[in-house]
Amino acid sequence: MNTGAELNYLLVLFLILSVLTASVRLGLHILNISHLRSEGRKVPQEFAGAIDADTLKEMRDYSTATGRLEAVRHLFFDLFLPLLVISGLLPWLAGVISSWGLSFVLSGIIFLFAGYLLLGILEIPFDLYQTFGVEKRFSFSTISWATWTADLVKSVLISALVLGILLAAVLGLIRSFPDTWWLWSWLFLIAFQVLVSWLYPVVIAPVFNRFEPVEDQDLARSIASMAERAGFRVRGIYTMDAVKRSRHSNAYFTGIGKTKRIVLFDTLLNDHTRQEILAILAHELGHWKKGHIIKQMLLSAAISLLALYGAHLALQQEILYRTFGFDSPVIYAGLFILAVFLRPAAFFLSPVRAMISRRFERQSDDFSSAMMGDSKALIESLKRLASRNLTNLYPHPVYAWFFYSHPPVLERIRRLKNREEMHERSHTGGLSPGSAPLPGHARAPGKEAGEGLP
Repeated sequence: MNTGAELNYLLVLFLILSVLTASVRLGLHILNISHLRSEGRKVPQEFAGAIDADTLKEMRDYSTATGRLEAVRHLFFDLFLPLLVISGLLPWLAGVISSWGLSFVLSGIIFLFAGYLLLGILEIPFDLYQTFGVEKRFSFSTISWATWTADLVKSVLISALVLGILLAAVLGLIRSFPDTWWLWSWLFLIAFQVLVSWLYPVVIAPVFNRFEPVEDQDLARSIASMAERAGFRVRGIYTMDAVKRSRHSNAYFTGIGKTKRIVLFDTLLNDHTRQEILAILAHELGHWKKGHIIKQMLLSAAISLLALYGAHLALQQEILYRTFGFDSPVIYAGLFILAVFLRPAAFFLSPVRAMISRRFERQSDDFSSAMMGDSKALIESLKRLASRNLTNLYPHPVYAWFFYSHPPVLERIRRLKNREEMHERSHTGGLSPGSAPLPGHARAPGKEAGEGLP
């Protein structure tokens, strides 16, 4: 067996994947920005009266600015991480830590924490420019330097705690069960994810934002009634002080069991009518009712199991370590190298995840239309969200296919209108069996929909 040749093959494969990922991602960003600048100069018919030429220009400029920043950020990390792995820095760091005579688990935590800290520091300039450059320029960011700094400190501390627990558990299992650690780690990660999901609304989220019960009791009753009709037992309906950081709008469901709650951004309450808010929440309810959350969790669990088993096999191969400068296997360094190897794999699997997500979004749009009796409120909410958030109305189809978790907003609106027109033509004079709305709703002539708006 020609070890030298094998080492070269692995290194060449690593470099090819890294350069290919960086090139394809950069090419897609350039393609999307060029398409927007050439095509996005005419107000779409669907937005006539909702936006004017000046607003469209602002939407185009914002999408271009954020797209350029994302292109630079991704290009930097797509190239930096491979260079870090082949630079010889990892064997040096592992040697320094080894000389301290610490336990395997503690040595691994320090090594991986060092990588986490380095990448976190390198993210800061991009986050600063996004927050105080791009977002400020387009009047989205309302955050102060004090709040931004406090958020950074809190995020680092919470992330360090979570990461420390995960690393201690996984490394401990590797040491104790070298042949089956991947299975025990998988079970632990699932249990830990459930625990964090349960704790997030009541422990983690309040560290960053203030949550208060919705003051509009009529709205709260309408939301609760709609959730009950969908079979969702909500434990609370809260508003979040999002405006102290950004003017972007959103709403979401969070928590499990007794911590389940509905959260509305205060910006959403200020910008949207009651029917639009209900339509947005009905869309989110659709994800729960259609089992999208469970399906995504099961898919994520299956991928995690395969990834952990693959890691178990890869960590046993000396070639992995020798290729990147290690004289002998260092398991926790191998984990870091594999994480860098997985970035290209995750990138090229993006279209699959995106297609599944877009399918779920369309189903949730349909559910919202059924809950509301028609799609008018959902369409108006999509228009208002797109206008307020300066959404790209003209993404390149290939870019959207590759990355978008939601169908582009124009596609969602057109789909809603087409379905509504078909409904009006085929159901004039009454409802046919199977077209009835959910219990408690009268079906009026309506519409249905799906880019990450609600």
